[in-house]
Amino acid sequence: MEFFDIRNPDGTITGEIKERSLVHRDGDLHGTVHIFILRRKEGVPELLLQKRTMDKDAFPGCYDVSAAGHISAGQDYPEAAVRELEEELGLHAEEEDLHFIGYIEGYDEEIFHGKPFRNHELIGVYLYLKDVRTEDLILQEEEVDEVCWMPFSLCLEKAEQKAEGYCLFPEEFAMVIPFVSGEQRLI
Repeated sequence: MEFFDIRNPDGTITGEIKERSLVHRDGDLHGTVHIFILRRKEGVPELLLQKRTMDKDAFPGCYDVSAAGHISAGQDYPEAAVRELEEELGLHAEEEDLHFIGYIEGYDEEIFHGKPFRNHELIGVYLYLKDVRTEDLILQEEEVDEVCWMPFSLCLEKAEQKAEGYCLFPEEFAMVIPFVSGEQRLI
């Protein structure tokens, strides 16, 4: 059973801890991390996408950012980002391998597997700063069906259109554009 810290809109913890299914039933604000893994292939920026398994409680079978997950009760954002890279993709990372871009607040109400799902999350968005070879990844069978590289511009288009089969937030893509375009460099 997973437990999450309930958060205030500014990201601080309220002191209330709740079980995952209750958080998504009630739509409580909780923390998550989204990690973008980018590369350039023949000069074209690409994003590694993961396809979620059909057993996922939200957005089953949809393409998502490279790695994503909830922040467990008592955990912080960087620690969760490192954990999710390891669990979902088999990438051993250190906090210094990640570049924090910022936070976005996401809210979505859907029906999955016949049950209402209210997802209200404060997402910490990160870039992973090391090269990744697809053949070196170890995918978590319970979470990830497959991964693929897709041109960043096409991912952005899918996010903006809220395209079926994708669970991407356009707001976080807007935060990544300056790094993809070279307007902003990583130190």
